[in-house]
Amino acid sequence: MTTDAHITADQIAAKEATRPHYSKLEDLQGLVVAAAQAALGIHLLRAAGLVTGGTAGAALILSYITGFSFGVVFFVINIPFYAFAYFARGAGFALKSLVTVTLVSLMAEALKPVLHVAEIHPAVAAVLFGISAGVGLLGLFRHKGSLGGVSIVAVILQDKFGFRAGWTQLIHDLCLFVIASFILAPPLVLYSLLGAIVLNFIVAMNHRRDWYIAE
Repeated sequence: MTTDAHITADQIAAKEATRPHYSKLEDLQGLVVAAAQAALGIHLLRAAGLVTGGTAGAALILSYITGFSFGVVFFVINIPFYAFAYFARGAGFALKSLVTVTLVSLMAEALKPVLHVAEIHPAVAAVLFGISAGVGLLGLFRHKGSLGGVSIVAVILQDKFGFRAGWTQLIHDLCLFVIASFILAPPLVLYSLLGAIVLNFIVAMNHRRDWYIAE
């Protein structure tokens, strides 16, 4: 039994050693594209006056209340999570999370003057946000990045305990929506919840680490 276990360990080590890895350029383009998708989703969500979960949702709520831009608030409230990302998964993950959050913060604000959304039904905004941001999150996870905050915790829980990242985010989002219910009109809270459900469903159904080849 000891020999079999030793062979299995060797096989695993050999498989990891021969697994293809993304180049720095491939990682960078993956993070930029994923950040653009997330920023577009947030732009549509914001145009309809909706919120979402995670630090993005908290940033939207704070921006509605204070009048500060989403980008500034989103960047600032993510700062404490970089230390957690560093100690939990290393400097690479923390740096990629910092880069991604910075990109989303900048892109979300850059979209305001160039992509005007005069009118959009909240349900449409919610669904399109869920799809766009959900695919963006998949790209970030694939390139070992994150949107900071709870998404960092979600990836770590999945890696350590196998608990799906999407379900972690959904639990957190429900708590955030309770807070949002005291700020937004009930219909907007329900539409916001729809967007979060779409997003987390996409992540839960598609984020499977064992299906990936490259790292």
